[in-house]
Amino acid sequence: MYSLIGASGFVGSRLISLLNPANCYNFDKRPSPFLKKTTYLGDIRRQNQIRLHKKSKAVVLLAAEHRDDVSPTSLYYDVNVTGTKNVLDKMDEAGIKHLVFTSSVAIYGLNKNNPKEDHPEDPFNHYGKSKWQAEKVIKEWYEKDPRGKSITIIRPTVIFGERNRGNVYNLLKQMSSGKFLMIGKGQNKKSMAYVGNVAAFIKDRLEKEEKGYHVFNYADKPDFTMMELVSVIEKKMNLRIPKTKIPYFFGILVGCFFDMLAKLTAKKFSISSVRVKKFCANTQFDSSKAHASFKAPYKLEKALHKTLQHEFIEPVNNDLLFYSE
Repeated sequence: MYSLIGASGFVGSRLISLLNPANCYNFDKRPSPFLKKTTYLGDIRRQNQIRLHKKSKAVVLLAAEHRDDVSPTSLYYDVNVTGTKNVLDKMDEAGIKHLVFTSSVAIYGLNKNNPKEDHPEDPFNHYGKSKWQAEKVIKEWYEKDPRGKSITIIRPTVIFGERNRGNVYNLLKQMSSGKFLMIGKGQNKKSMAYVGNVAAFIKDRLEKEEKGYHVFNYADKPDFTMMELVSVIEKKMNLRIPKTKIPYFFGILVGCFFDMLAKLTAKKFSISSVRVKKFCANTQFDSSKAHASFKAPYKLEKALHKTLQHEFIEPVNNDLLFYSE
C-alpha cells in the first residue's frame, strides 16, 4: 500500500493508474477522479489533518503550490516547506521510512549550463526557493536518523501530456493554431518531461526501495530548441508556422505591461514578464543519472505526437482536465 500526498492532480492521477488504485491511498485538498473512495480530504499545512494509510510502505509527496502567479507568496512556503515538515512528522509517527518527493529544476534558476544534480542552487522565484527549502528539510530529516531510510528526490523539468492545461499546452496550442510568434531567436534549448515517463520513474523508484538519499533530475531527451519544437509540430500537424520573430526586449516590455495591468485589475493574464523570461531562457538539464538506471516508456517526440493527437488532431470532448502552470 502506498500513501500518496497530492495525487488528485496531473502527475498523481497518472501514477495511480500505474500503481493500481487498489494499492493507493490519497490525501489531498480535492477529490481524486480515480480514488474517490480512498481519498481523504484535508490541508497539508495542518498536520492534524494529514492521513497516511496504516499499512503504507512508502509515501509519495506530490502536493505543491507551483503556479507562478500565486498570491500571497507566503503560500509557497506554507505549502511546500511547512507542508513537507508536517508530512515527515506524520511519517515518523507511522514508522514509514520510504519517501519519494517531487521537487523541481526551478531550484537551479534560469539560463544555467545543463546542470547536473550537484550544481549550485540559485532559484530565481519563490517556487524554486520554497522547493529548495523543502529539500533541505528532507535532508535534515534523513541525516537525523538515516537507518533504514530510502529517500528519492526527483527534480523534473516542465511536465506535459494529455489532459494538462499548463504552459506547454498553451505553447502547443499557439503553435498548432498557426498564429504563433517567436520571441527571441528561438535557439534556446528546452528540456521537457512527459507525464507518462515521470509517473513511470516514480513507480520505478518505489519498487527499487533503494536505501540512502538519492537526487535525480528528470527530463526526456533530446532537448529541442524552440525552432526544432516548431518543426516537430509543423510535421505532425501538417501546417506552416510563421517564422516571424519578436525581439526579446519588446517581449519583456509587453510582459511588464500585463504585469501592471494584472495589479490594477486584480486579474490573471497568460502573459507576464516572468513567463516571457522563462520562454526565452535556456532551460536545459542533465538527466543522465536518472536514465542510467531507468528506461523511459515513451520517447520525447512520440510523447509530443500523442499529446498533439489527443488535444488538437482528434480532441476528446468532455475530457477530464488538469490545470497547472
